[in-house]
Amino acid sequence: MVQKYQSPVRVYKHPFELVMAAYERRFPTCHLIPMFVASDIVNEETSEDGSTQKIERRCALDVDAPRLLKRIAGVDYVYFIQKNTLNRKERTLHIESHNETFSNRVVVHETCCYSVHPENEDWTCFEQTASLDIKSFFGFESTVEKIAMKQYASSIKKGKEIIEFYLKELDDEGVTHVPRWSPSSHSLPLSSPTSLSAIQPDPAVIPAVSVPLATDAKDGTSQDAKQDSSMLQTDSLVEILAGTPEDKLDADYIKRYLGDLTPLQESCLIRLRKWLQETHKGKIPKDEHILRFLRARDFNIDKAREILCQSLTWRKQHQVDYLLETWSSPQVLQDYYTGGWHHHDRDGRPLYILRLGQMDTKGLVRALGEESLLRHVLSINEEGLRRCEENTKVFGRPISCWTCLVDLEGLNMRHLWRPGVKALLRIIEVVEANYPETLGRLLILRAPRVFPVLWTLVSPFIDENTRKKFLIYAGNDYQGPGGLVDYIDKEIIPDFLGGECMCEVPEGGLVPKSMYRTAEEVENEDIRLWTETIYQSASIFKGAPHEIVIEIIDASSVITWDFDVCKGDIVFNIYHSKRAPQAPRKDTLGAHGITSPGGNNVQLIDKSWTLGQDYSMVESPLTCKEGESVQGSHITRWPGFYILQWKFHNMPACSATNLPRVDDVLATLQVSSHKCKVMYYTEVLGSEDFRGSMTSLESSHSGFSQLSAATTSSNQSQSSSMISR
Repeated sequence: MVQKYQSPVRVYKHPFELVMAAYERRFPTCHLIPMFVASDIVNEETSEDGSTQKIERRCALDVDAPRLLKRIAGVDYVYFIQKNTLNRKERTLHIESHNETFSNRVVVHETCCYSVHPENEDWTCFEQTASLDIKSFFGFESTVEKIAMKQYASSIKKGKEIIEFYLKELDDEGVTHVPRWSPSSHSLPLSSPTSLSAIQPDPAVIPAVSVPLATDAKDGTSQDAKQDSSMLQTDSLVEILAGTPEDKLDADYIKRYLGDLTPLQESCLIRLRKWLQETHKGKIPKDEHILRFLRARDFNIDKAREILCQSLTWRKQHQVDYLLETWSSPQVLQDYYTGGWHHHDRDGRPLYILRLGQMDTKGLVRALGEESLLRHVLSINEEGLRRCEENTKVFGRPISCWTCLVDLEGLNMRHLWRPGVKALLRIIEVVEANYPETLGRLLILRAPRVFPVLWTLVSPFIDENTRKKFLIYAGNDYQGPGGLVDYIDKEIIPDFLGGECMCEVPEGGLVPKSMYRTAEEVENEDIRLWTETIYQSASIFKGAPHEIVIEIIDASSVITWDFDVCKGDIVFNIYHSKRAPQAPRKDTLGAHGITSPGGNNVQLIDKSWTLGQDYSMVESPLTCKEGESVQGSHITRWPGFYILQWKFHNMPACSATNLPRVDDVLATLQVSSHKCKVMYYTEVLGSEDFRGSMTSLESSHSGFSQLSAATTSSNQSQSSSMISR
C-alpha cells in the first residue's frame, strides 16, 4: 500500500531571500537533525545571469531502526538524492528527493517548495508532499513502513523549528536583510562560503537593523504581534488566508481554529478536503466538520470519506442546512421539552442541559410523533455547531464540541415505554451518523435504580469513543469532589441542582391528553416530514438505467440538475427527441428478476428507438464516481422532449488482453447485485431567469457548507453546459 503525505502551507514571516540563507545552513550536516549524517554536492549548475541555480546532493541518513534489521539489510546508512532548483528571479526553491538505497524494494519520493506568500511579498510559504511505496523488504514490510512513517513524521515536525533556529542565528549575527536578485547584480551562489559575508554588515560600523516581523525562536510570532489583541490576529489571519492559492490550508490557521494535529493528521485532513473540492465542487463542509469525521474513524481516510459522503447526501435530501431557518418548534415542545442551552463549561464548550427525568416522553411522542422530535433534536445539534464556532472566536482556541448535562431525577418505568425508547434509539442512530465527535462530555446526574435498564437498551447504539465521555453520578455524588464543580463554574450551576444560577430550561410535566393525536394523524405527520424533500431517489441496475423526461416548449430554456451518486459508478446522459417517449414504466430488471426496492427505476427510451434517428445526444456522457456530487445545466436549442438518463457504468476492459483489470474487478465486486443509487433534483428555468446556479445550491450558504468557486464548463454543438463536480 502506498502511504502519502501532504503538508499544510507553512508560513515564515520573513522574506524569501532570508529564509534561503537560513535553509543553506542546514548543509552539509545539521546538528539539529541527528539522523542527517552528511551530504555531498555531486553536481551544481548556475545560469549565466546567476538567477537560477541547480544543486544535486547525495545525503546520508542514519535511520533509527533495530540493529537486527540493519544487519539483515546489510547497510549502516540510507542514501538519498536531493535535487534543488533555486530561481532567484521568481523567488522559488523546488526540492525533489528520492532514495538511492534499496530503490528496487522501497520507493520514497518527496517534493518541497518554498515560494513568496501571495498576499505578503515579505513572507515565505513552504509546502511538502511525499509518498512511500514498500514493494518488498525481506519479510519486514510492515515494520519498515512503521519505522519510515515515524521517522518522517518526526522530521516534518522539526522542519519549521530548524529554519526558525537558523533565522534566529542570522539575526544574532546581525543579518536581517538579504537583497533580492536583479539582472544587474552578480549574486554568488548561496552555497558559497563567501556569499553571506558579502551581505553581513559590520557591527562596528552599521548597527543591527531591527526587522518589525522578526520572529521569536520558540513560536514564530513577532514580539510586537504578541502585544496585539487576539481579535486583530484573527482578522489578519483571515485576510491572509483569503488570498491563499487554491484555497489551501495554512498551518497557523489549523492550529488556531482546528487545534494541535500531528503532521500525519494534518495530511489526512488536507487530502480529504482536496478530494471533496474535486468531487463536490460548489460546496464542501467546513474544515472542523471534516475533521470530526476523520477523528470518528481514527483518521482512516477511506472510512471517514464513506461516512462523510453518506452524511452529505442525508443533509441534502432532508434540507438540514436550512433547518435553523425553517424549523419552528411546536408549542407543545416549547412547553414540555425539558432541554436548553445554558452558558458554557470550564473548557469553553457550549453547555446543554436536559432534564430527562422530568420529560414526558410518552406524551411528546403521542402529541407530535417521532419525526417532529427528531427534527427538534437535529435543530439542537445545528445550534450546537453554530455555538462552537462562536466560542472558538470568543475564547481564542478551537472548540469543536459541546458538553451535555442530563438530570435523571424523576426517571421511572414510564420512560421505558416501548415507542418512546424506539424513538430515542432512532434519534441516537441519526445523531451518531451525522454529528460525530460533537459531544465532548456527558454528565449524567442523579441516576436512579431504573437507569441501568435504560442504559442496557441504548448503550449498544452509542459509539465506543462516545461512551468513554460519559460520567455518571448517583444520588448527590455530583456535589462532592470530582463532581460538577470540576467541569462547570460554580456561578452557573443551575438552581435545581443546588446552584445559584437561574436556568430557563422548562420544568416539563405531563403533556395533557387533549393534545394527543390519533395513531393515523401521527403517522401521516411522520410521513409528511420524512418525505418533505425536493430530491428523489432512484436505483440503477446493469441493463436498467433510470430516465426522466422534461418537455421544453420554449427554446433557450435552461435545464438544471443536482444529483449525488450514493452507491456505485454511473454514466449521466442527456438526449433530445421530437416525439414524446412511451409512458413511464417500472422495469422488471429482466434477468435480475427483482423489482427495485428503496428507489424508482423508470425507463422511457423505447427499445426500438435508434440513436441518431429517433433521438439524439446533446451532451457528452459524464462518468460519475461513487460519492461525487454533480451540479450542472444545459441551455436547450430546440423545443421537444429532453431525457435525462443515469445508467450503470461498465468497467472498461484491458485493451491488450480484452480482460478486466484487477482493480476494476474489485470495484465491481463492491457493487452488490450490480446496483447503483442516485439522489437527484431537476429544475427548468427561463433563460432570462438563469444566473448560472440552481435554487437547490443555495444550501451552500448555510452554516455547515461553504462555497467553492471552482467549476468547469464546456460548450458543444451550439449548446452550453456548466458541470461542476
